[in-house]
Amino acid sequence: MELTLLYRGPLASCDYDCPYCPFAKRRDAPAQLRHDRACLERFADWAEAATGDELSLLFTPWGEGLVRSWYRTTLARLSRLPHLRRVAIQTNLSCRTDWLADADPDTLALWCTFHPGQTPYDRFLGKCRELAEAGVRFSVGVVGLPEHLAAARRLRTELPEHVYLWINAAEGHTYTDEEAARWTALDPLFPYSRHPHRSAGLPCRTGASVVSVDGEGTVRRCHFVPGTLGNLYDGSYRTALRPRPCPLAVCDCHIGYVHLESLPLYDVFAGGVLERIPAGGPLSP
Repeated sequence: MELTLLYRGPLASCDYDCPYCPFAKRRDAPAQLRHDRACLERFADWAEAATGDELSLLFTPWGEGLVRSWYRTTLARLSRLPHLRRVAIQTNLSCRTDWLADADPDTLALWCTFHPGQTPYDRFLGKCRELAEAGVRFSVGVVGLPEHLAAARRLRTELPEHVYLWINAAEGHTYTDEEAARWTALDPLFPYSRHPHRSAGLPCRTGASVVSVDGEGTVRRCHFVPGTLGNLYDGSYRTALRPRPCPLAVCDCHIGYVHLESLPLYDVFAGGVLERIPAGGPLSP
């Protein structure tokens, strides 16, 4: 079976405190960090043993995972497994990059977000150049707030040409057509992010070939639908896997709506759905 899993363990702490992120100011106590590590290692052990499946994994922690050694070690380890098609993580790229030498660059990928005001621009750009020199697959993005526009434009000019720069519509922000045009000039796919997508009753790959997993192994169809399908570790989820329509009125997050069958994004991102890298190289507006 080909199966994509979005893993989100209990980690909630981050080294940034972005004002537009409701989770950035959390801090995990040592006991919570130990619990997160144990959960991640259990998930990695399961993935390593699941040789009968072809797996793709995206780690979507509430906090920043790669500043924790166990995330770096786990991603490198999983990337070397022959039945893993892709291992990717969302990150602010504040971590060091030397650990990537232990990973398989054909399997590992990074979804990187630049947060102006949280890290110097030159430091972030330098990390991106390190990734490019190491042959790591990665995309780079910015939250589309007005105060981020100048930095986003500079990134598009100074990033390696082959690196896709995506723009996320800011939560709660309404864009005029003029504002949207500015962002679309940087990211031709921004119109997909600008408005929530009507999803009620529409077919979605989540719950069939894509599932969400938490630190206890509870399986849900996606991060945004609370109903459970079973547990990863006792295998009870497998009998619940089947095509089903979306029960929500709208879907407004890329990691959700990218899986809607009513949208063409599996073709747009063919081979790079999890790391948000379009097929065929850079896009033109």
